[in-house]
This record gives sequence, structure tokens and C-alpha cells, in this order.
Amino acid sequence: MEINQIEKHSILQSVGLHLLPGILVGGGYFLALQPVAQMGYPSFFALLLAFTFILIPVELGFLLVQGKRKNGYFTLQGMISYQNSIPWWQYFIWVSVIFVIVGAIMTLFEPVDAFLQMNLFFWMPDMDLGLDGNYSRTVLIVTYSMALLINVFLAPIVEELYFRGYLLPRMKGKFTLLIHSFLFASIHVFTPWMIIARTIGFIPIILGTTKKNLYVGMLVHIFCNATGFISGVLNIAKMME
Repeated sequence: MEINQIEKHSILQSVGLHLLPGILVGGGYFLALQPVAQMGYPSFFALLLAFTFILIPVELGFLLVQGKRKNGYFTLQGMISYQNSIPWWQYFIWVSVIFVIVGAIMTLFEPVDAFLQMNLFFWMPDMDLGLDGNYSRTVLIVTYSMALLINVFLAPIVEELYFRGYLLPRMKGKFTLLIHSFLFASIHVFTPWMIIARTIGFIPIILGTTKKNLYVGMLVHIFCNATGFISGVLNIAKMME
């Protein structure tokens, strides 16, 4: 879909549609913490449940409903922008370059994350990834199998369709990219101390989307999440030795 043919959202619409999924996911995550702990699972599992039963259905469902309003049936047709085709080799180059830049930014801001967590968000529980040796092998296998499906693949795909493919091209204003990145960072209410790092770190993904196509940013998003998954799996392997 051509960007200049898209009806723009009002500021209130843009802010609301950006933040609502984060509010819902955050609420689901915090409500699930105690039941998940009683089941013997780490808090990371509560986040995966929130992604599975709230984030994916809400964001994908919203897009499908908008498609139905326009086309008369549930579809993504006409809803998603930035789908211009590019040569396969450009995916390799752009995804690699953006992935390295994002990784460098997130690493650079780790001291800032630690400072904010210690001084502003000390009252919030840290994300327990289950790698402290307090969980059974079965629990970890279930958790990280679910993480592979949900956190590495499905959630990033749906988020990129919703935030970059749908919301971003409907925003208006001089500082659209920065505001979009800040709002997207803000929905990660389970780790708010990373809001500055995420705001800066997401910009290369957004630029990659707008300058190339949606699937460049989608692949970077998947690889970024896969990094955490691989790190978790390696830690589990060491624990099992």
C-alpha cells in the first residue's frame, strides 16, 4: 500500500493503539506471576503466556478486523505497508548490518539500564529467566520450547505487522520515527528500565523497514529475540552437565 494513500490516525489514536497492547500484556503478565510461580515456573513463562493469549490475538485480531471493514472479510490485504520486494542478497546485507548496530546500541546502554533499574525501578521484580539452577529440567524444556515458538517467531512477526506495517505509516508529524520508537519501547512494561535503550535501539529497525521493507525489520527482530533464546539454551546445557 502506498504511504501517501493511507488515512492518518489522530495523535490520540496513534498513542492509544500503540500503548493498549502493552497495557494489556503487562496486566496479563503481572496477574500471571503468582500462578506461574506456584506451578514452579519462572516469571519468563508468565510473559510467554501473556504474549500467547493477549499480544498475538489482540494485535493480529485488530488487523484482521480492520481488513474485514475494508474488504468485507477477515484479511490483512490493504492493511500492511512496506512490502516492496528487494533482491535476496539485500536481506543478508541489511539484516546483518542492522542486527550488529542494534546489538551495539543495546550493549552500550547496559550501564544506563542497570542505573535506572537500581534507582527508579528497584521496586519491580526482575525478569526471572529460570537460569539460576532452581528449576527442573522439564520446566526449562517447556519454557524454552515455548519461547522458541512464541518469543522468537510468532510475537516478533505479529508485532512487526502491527507496529511497523500498520501503525507507523498511519502516524503523522515531524518526529514520527522517534515517537514511534519511544511508544514501542514503552509497551515493554515488564522491563521499563530499558526504555531509553529500546527507544534508541529500535530506530535502526524502523529505518530498515521504511527504507527497504517490512521483512528486513522483522528478521532483525527475530534474530534479536533468538539471541536471548540461544543464550538461555546454552546456560541450560551448562546446568545439565
